[in-house]
Amino acid sequence: MMIAGIDEAGKGPVIGPMCIGGVKIDESKAHILKVLGVADSKKLTPKKREQLASQIKKHADGYFIFEVSPSQIDELRKIMSMNEIMVVCFAKVLEQLKPDIVYADAADVKAERFAENLLRQYAKTSPDHAKKIKVVSMHQADAIYPVVSAASIIAKVRRDELIEELKREWCIDFGSGYPSDPKTRGFLLKWGKEHRGDFPDIVRQSWQTVENIREELKKG
Repeated sequence: MMIAGIDEAGKGPVIGPMCIGGVKIDESKAHILKVLGVADSKKLTPKKREQLASQIKKHADGYFIFEVSPSQIDELRKIMSMNEIMVVCFAKVLEQLKPDIVYADAADVKAERFAENLLRQYAKTSPDHAKKIKVVSMHQADAIYPVVSAASIIAKVRRDELIEELKREWCIDFGSGYPSDPKTRGFLLKWGKEHRGDFPDIVRQSWQTVENIREELKKG
């Protein structure tokens, strides 16, 4: 019996991509993940996450990370909500792993609805397998199921790598990319002033944070 966990990293930031991680492992050896010490990725240090990510990849029967760029997120948001985007992205990961049971972190206030939508989306590309698969969706699934914690860790590590690459590429330290980060906000304000409200493609243009900064600049 193959089980899988799916979770995202970077749903909320205004800068950088979103990564959706999936980990598949035979249920008979899923306890290995617990032994490794996987936990909710937010509670681990970056160094610990990196160490765990390589261990997870070694023991897993399969893993996949789906990356969504800021401009892709902006485009999708023109036609669907963020929750719907999450369903589509989680389904992409599911297509790669094809487990018997999948545990997913619910990206919807109603966890059951997220599971139903995910199964419906998955059935579009894998109709036969969708009839057999069991989808379990819960809030804080990464704190309950080690296989979801593992997915959360590989997604977070990959997003962190991509953020560091962007900082090197642009020769700018813009912080974590989250709207609440003063460094991120400082970078956006400075860039917005210097480029008359135009932002580079590493920024999610559809975010309220960007709208607010543009409004601020107009008042100038």
